[in-house]
Amino acid sequence: MSEYTYADDQPSCSSQYVLPAVQEALRDLPSNAVVADLGCGNGFVLAHFRQPNRELHGFEVSRTGLAEAARAYPDIHFEEADLAKEMDSHALAGRCDAVISTEVVEHVFLPRVYARNCHRLLKPNGALVISTPYHGYLKNLFLAAADKMDFHYTALWDYGHIKFWSRRTLTRLLEEAGFQVTQFRGVGRLPYLWKSMVLVARKREQA
Repeated sequence: MSEYTYADDQPSCSSQYVLPAVQEALRDLPSNAVVADLGCGNGFVLAHFRQPNRELHGFEVSRTGLAEAARAYPDIHFEEADLAKEMDSHALAGRCDAVISTEVVEHVFLPRVYARNCHRLLKPNGALVISTPYHGYLKNLFLAAADKMDFHYTALWDYGHIKFWSRRTLTRLLEEAGFQVTQFRGVGRLPYLWKSMVLVARKREQA
């Protein structure tokens, strides 16, 4: 296997609890907004933001994901992109009203480059909505007490998670890239044992 593979256009298991939070965060998005999804997979999440005058762009490194996305959603523009490579010269830079990126940052070898790419694509004060599996003190204690550490942090998942983020570390990553984090929401399961967290951040206006 040479990539994280997608066999169809069906939602991932995380979509059931992540997508509603993303939709709520962007409920006031204009009908003519420009939206980019970094790490769009098979396009399922991005497709939920389609409107007649809206411009949607999906970026993905998995060719099987891109193939499924293009087949299922021919009205959306998809392109192959390595999110760990600088995108400062991309034609979309500075044009996006919103960037979404769900369950992606935990797979990225160079997260600071990835965060800068999110920042570069946005207009000033544009919104980033990002999700990733949640990690915190109580959840880690629960995993240890339940003997679930090997399962949760498995090293045997090809193309699986390589970074494990807390609210503090993800906030620091985004602030370093020039964002101001404005919202945090834990989703899935019980409070502080959340499956994932969703952060909303705004691209700071230039001085």
